[in-house]
Amino acid sequence: MDFEMDTSPSYFDPENLTTREQFRRYGKRHPNSSFSPYRENSASSGLLYDGQSNIHSPTNAALLLENIKQEFESTPAKTRSFSKRRSSFDVTEVDDSAEAVRYSLKLCKHEEDSLADDGDTTFALFASLLDSALRGLIPFSDLILRLEESCRNVSESIMYGSNIRHRIVEDKLMRQKAQLLLDEAASWSLLWYLFGKGTEEIPKELILFPSTSHLEACQFVADDLTAQLCLRIVQWLEGLTSKALDLERKVRGSHVGACLPSSGIWFHTQRYLKKGTSSTNTVHHLDFDAPTREHAHLLPDDKKHDESLLEDVWTLLRAGRLEEACNLCRSKGQAWRAATLCIFGGSDQSPSIEALVRNGKNRTLQAIELESRIGHQWYLWKWASYCASEKIAEQDAGKYEAAVYAAQCSNLRRMLPICTDWESACWAIAKSWLDFQVDLELAHLQPERLDQIKSIADAIDGSPAHGDGAVQPSSGPGSWPLQVSNQQPRQLSDLIQKLHSGELVHESVTRGCKEPQRQIEMILMLGDIPRLLDLIWSWIAPSEDDQNVFRPHGDPQMIRFGAHLVLVLRYLLDDEFKDTFREKIMNIGDLIVHMYAMFLFSNQHEELVGIYASQLARHRCIDLFVHMMELRLDSSVHVKYKIFLSAIEYLQFSPLDNSKASFEEIVERVLSRSREIKVSQYDKISGVAEQHRLHSLQKAMVIQWLCFTPPSTISKVEDVSRKLLLRALVHSNILFREFSLVSMWRVPAVPIGAHTVLSFLAEPLKQLSESSDTLEDVSQNLKEFHDWNEYYSCDAKYRNWLKIKLENAEVSPIDLSMEEKQRAVSAAKETLNSSLSLLLRKENPWLASGEDHVYGSVEPTFLELHATAMLCLPSGECLFPDATVCTTLMSALYSSVSEEDVLNRQLMLNVSISSKDNCCVEVVLRCLAVPGDGLGPQEHDDGGILGTVMAAGFKGELPRFQAGVTMDISRLDAWYSSKDGSLESPATYIVQGLCRRCCLPEVILRCMQVSLSLIELGIAPESHDQLIELVACPEAGFLHLFSHQQLQEFLLFEREYSISQMEVQEEISS
Repeated sequence: MDFEMDTSPSYFDPENLTTREQFRRYGKRHPNSSFSPYRENSASSGLLYDGQSNIHSPTNAALLLENIKQEFESTPAKTRSFSKRRSSFDVTEVDDSAEAVRYSLKLCKHEEDSLADDGDTTFALFASLLDSALRGLIPFSDLILRLEESCRNVSESIMYGSNIRHRIVEDKLMRQKAQLLLDEAASWSLLWYLFGKGTEEIPKELILFPSTSHLEACQFVADDLTAQLCLRIVQWLEGLTSKALDLERKVRGSHVGACLPSSGIWFHTQRYLKKGTSSTNTVHHLDFDAPTREHAHLLPDDKKHDESLLEDVWTLLRAGRLEEACNLCRSKGQAWRAATLCIFGGSDQSPSIEALVRNGKNRTLQAIELESRIGHQWYLWKWASYCASEKIAEQDAGKYEAAVYAAQCSNLRRMLPICTDWESACWAIAKSWLDFQVDLELAHLQPERLDQIKSIADAIDGSPAHGDGAVQPSSGPGSWPLQVSNQQPRQLSDLIQKLHSGELVHESVTRGCKEPQRQIEMILMLGDIPRLLDLIWSWIAPSEDDQNVFRPHGDPQMIRFGAHLVLVLRYLLDDEFKDTFREKIMNIGDLIVHMYAMFLFSNQHEELVGIYASQLARHRCIDLFVHMMELRLDSSVHVKYKIFLSAIEYLQFSPLDNSKASFEEIVERVLSRSREIKVSQYDKISGVAEQHRLHSLQKAMVIQWLCFTPPSTISKVEDVSRKLLLRALVHSNILFREFSLVSMWRVPAVPIGAHTVLSFLAEPLKQLSESSDTLEDVSQNLKEFHDWNEYYSCDAKYRNWLKIKLENAEVSPIDLSMEEKQRAVSAAKETLNSSLSLLLRKENPWLASGEDHVYGSVEPTFLELHATAMLCLPSGECLFPDATVCTTLMSALYSSVSEEDVLNRQLMLNVSISSKDNCCVEVVLRCLAVPGDGLGPQEHDDGGILGTVMAAGFKGELPRFQAGVTMDISRLDAWYSSKDGSLESPATYIVQGLCRRCCLPEVILRCMQVSLSLIELGIAPESHDQLIELVACPEAGFLHLFSHQQLQEFLLFEREYSISQMEVQEEISS
């Protein structure tokens, strides 16, 4: 590219949150800014307001608490202490120097943040407008006008909205940014003229018979596509100039012609002639034709004033303000010049429907042309203007005067020399070509001119494609427009080529063709949308060396413009037009929109992402939200809530439309990926238990995405809330099962993952309990959740007792206070009571699955269990697996059941090193389902044969394997499968039974440990005998859950308990 574009700075990194920290430090934008077109409706500032002045209370307690916390932390400590003491004294006198320092610091801060604030305003404002269009509140054609207006407003705010003085470099950057926004506004304006402005037909009431030249010109332009395109380009460029004049008048209070009180009176020449002085180079008369007739000039001062006046006239003609230009000439004493510019009494002769409507039924023109035939007066005026422009140029009487008359007759070579910018040059060429096409069409209405028309066509075909010279005029106006035929483009591509390399084009115009927005505008004129998309993507696409495709590149404003341009074109263009480049606008367009969505996310505008992500292809939208949710998993509640709202408000909740992403699909992907093994290097020094404990926290955090309260504005909000809760319960139970199998270690540290899940679901379950609705599909999962809640409550109480016991063990028994001893006793009794409450549930046993699944198929049904686990040594270190270890482990797992069971149940085992983490092994078990284990009611609620095999590994009692090595689970799933091996539905009862087989014996052993501790203190627990009877009772079904070593440990605890009890009794008796 020939222009410089901003590279990707550090704040484009999605994982770099320094920008957010600065925002938290400094607060919101400048409170005194005179321009605030849009107030950002983000989750951080909109928890109590939904953007429509509707107050609602946030139902998620975590959000409200964090909101209060942030508000408290944002208040300086001195301010808070001051507010407490304020009533004790009256503060009315403030130190002037301190106030001055504070004010100067504010100015410095606002000066640094002004550029970023304006950029944020643009992004939020554009998102708001696009959202309105997508919701059908405004048409997309109106959206284009709103986007143009927004660019102009923000540009005006940057340039003139602040009274703060900036440093030179910053001022230059601000002006540059303001100009870029104006250039973008011009592109939006062109897009509206080309695609947003509707086509109109001539009103029937304005049709005259016989017709007039103006009516025929309007009809021709309405029917001819090339002429219509030229007209719209001319109207677009005139509109840009007109808006620039309006802005100058608004800001500076001045307008064209305001500073020329006597420009057209020729006062100095008049005084010179009154003195009787004569000169061959000075006119001798003051009529307007004197300079041309006498081949003389005005005095330099009058000539200078005349040129200034004509420069203003030229500017007004560029703005399409012919009437205002004529009024300016009359106000300066040159009514004759106004008459030369306005033909047919000053009526608007522009070949547009708007001009035709303004003129109404022009009977005057009809009468003139009835007398002199149609187009005769028109050609006469054109030919006279041409002669005037040529004569003035030859005499060097003034380049603006020559250009003013050249603009009336398509004399392009007299206009281009004064066009020093791209817009004016483009306007000159487009208007000249439009007028030439109209003149050529009107010539067809005169039968006697058919031969001349043929000669004009021959001249066009025989002339150079891009020549700017004039054809030598034949006698009189009857040959018009042959005089200017070879100055005109042949087609639109020639117009663009003239701007790039025309003979008379100024070098600044050629440079302007290389500017980004000018390139975009020229491609829009050609209607080459695929080329336009490729160009924008080439500016913002990541480099080939950069592997991070999620990191935005290029200029932020260009990324924003490209994304909105793609979406507007998708909705604005007709299907027939889009069919020619549908693949391009969908694929490349998606890449551009995706890049902008990632830019917004990188700059902490998470609340805006959903608007654009909803327009992406299904797979791209899902990948985008999954990426964002994973990156912001450890962020604040407010940030995650913004992402949640962004997804649930703008995406369908369930996958009804397969072409669009849904919230359920995104959440399923996030939940599934959260359970996958993260590639990491384990430290042998740190315990595996602690590593699993920290990893479980990351797995638990994803539950929070399901625990936010959806906004009341979405459709079927109650059904959505119910589905979110159901999915949260299902996944929570999956995590609870996995967490329980890795939290068997008897250490004080609580399983942080499980308790995090419990805290997330506390608020949604509270709302469910307060609701009168009964949810049958939630009840089964809710029952298991309550079972786990009770289990982890017992677990927490045991760990609390263990922590107190270890703390007391560090102190000599003599030094222990009664209070500390009593604290340990209370914790022990509380542990026993809660554990026995869980164990003694008869009607509703803990985690009893009952009938899990019934198949009516005659084909054999199989069961599969997939586990990813780490092998842990008794010391707590990781045993790194190799091929030998995997083979030995597989053999040991086979040995945990009898050969008869292996054959009858068609048991198959496979153990391999995990492809995602070489510290873990992947175990796959498969067997045939039979009644009582997979089919019908479950017989023992112990996980069946697959639970038996895996329990031996979890408990570290694998035969013919290294003693004491346990399998610490990372992921565990059980499925029903078909004969061909395809997975069908979860076999939940297997994992539940496995948890019963592992957790219940551990709870009982912990109770024995606590009972032994109490009896050693001389306190006999009342429930000890009941616990022994419970284990020994066959109806309770606990005994078969114990492994051989666990049963040995149980008997050892009982033996020590009995010995301690006898010792206590002996002490009492003695």
